[in-house]
Parts: sequence; C-alpha cells; structure tokens
Amino acid sequence: MSHPDNTPHHRAGVAPSAVAPGSQMFTATGMQEIPTPRALTTQEVRQTIEDFRYAPRQAIEAGADGVEIHGANGYLVQQFFAPNANTRTDAYGGSIENRARFAIEVAEAISAEIGAGRTAIRLSPGVSLWGIDEGAQGPDLYRYLVGKLDALGLAYVHLMHQGDESLLADIRKRWSTALILNGPGKERTHVGSDVAAGLADMESFGQMILANPDFVERISRNAALNEADRMTFFGGGEAGYTDYPALAS
Repeated sequence: MSHPDNTPHHRAGVAPSAVAPGSQMFTATGMQEIPTPRALTTQEVRQTIEDFRYAPRQAIEAGADGVEIHGANGYLVQQFFAPNANTRTDAYGGSIENRARFAIEVAEAISAEIGAGRTAIRLSPGVSLWGIDEGAQGPDLYRYLVGKLDALGLAYVHLMHQGDESLLADIRKRWSTALILNGPGKERTHVGSDVAAGLADMESFGQMILANPDFVERISRNAALNEADRMTFFGGGEAGYTDYPALAS
C-alpha cells in the first residue's frame, strides 16, 4: 500500500502477490492510483520478518515503551490474510494456517527481540479497505490467529470492530491480556459503553481525539466536541493537526 512518489528512490511497493488494490492514495502532488505491487519471494518474506524484528529494537533504544504491529486496515500484514490479495502457493498462502503464518512469525520475532510485554498488535477483521476481501473463512482465520498470538503473551490486541458480534465474543474468550476496542463512527454517547458492557478493557478513538486535544476533559465536562476537518487530513502542515482549539480554562 504505497506509491513510488512517497518513497525514497522512487521504490515500488511489495505485497504477498502482484495484485493491484484498485484504489488511490495521498501523495505530495495529490491523489494518485496505487500501482500494482511486486510479489515478495519466499526469501523476501523471511527477510521482511527480520526487518520487523529490527525496527522495534531501534524504537526501544530510541526511548519507545513498546510497539504495536499494524496488522489491520488493508496493509501488508492483513494482505496475507485475504485470499484476493494473497494468491501464494508457498508456506504463506492457501490454508488459514499459511495465511496467518506471516503475522504470527512477525509477532514471534518482535516479542523475542524486545519482550512480549512491549509488543502488541492491531487487527481489523472484515475491514475491506483498499479492496481487501477476507472471504468466508475470514472469521475462522481470526479465531485461529488470535489463539496463536495469545500464546505469546502480547501486551494487548487492538481490535477494529465492524459489527461481527459472534467473532468479537470469541476473540474476547481467546485473548488473555488487554483488549482495546475501536469502533468506526462512534458518537460521544458511546464513549465507555464497550468497557461497561465487558466487551473490552479499553476503548480507542481516532478522529474525535485528533480534533480535540483536550478530549478527556471535554468528555468529563460534557462539553461540545470539535468536528474533524477531513479536508486537512494528511495535509503535511499544522492545519488539522495542531490548530484545533482547546477549551478555555
């Protein structure tokens, strides 16, 4: 999920298979069609796992507390889950076990490098961003995946919930540490409802927090929230990033 214009040396994207996402993305010159990526060789997949191992070590040495593996939103890790993005015939494609293998091996590598307590993962079951289609086996893949990841003792799983209540319940049962739930399009009246219902240990919010630097105070005071301005997203400047007003003290 990249464009050569967004990378040093105009590099082409790589993916499980050479499948174009059929989508556009932000670049410095505006929205552009995402080119067909190059399929990783089996050796390159293994090298990519080593790259995932290396990066968190640098983050920890630079002062980070831990890392969250981005296994969601149609990017590389989730692409391995989806049959329409992963047409491989090696150990990383085909069966549920094979399509989950990359994510598991990435998590194993990182947790071995920096510790399971510093390692977490974000997942988005059923999310179809960038043309991803996990197919009828998608829920079962996540049930298998979460069981394997739970055995590693990761710090938490950060789940984007799209409405499959049965799958959410199964993940909740299978996951031993903290579960953070993110639900797109939530209103302020829903803040805290998932924790109260026992569905999650924590809740995460995106746009509402982006637009409200004092989000916690506004919720506690039942104050009005700023609306996020989508026209400024990925703008590259302070507009929509550091210029949202805070409440008067």
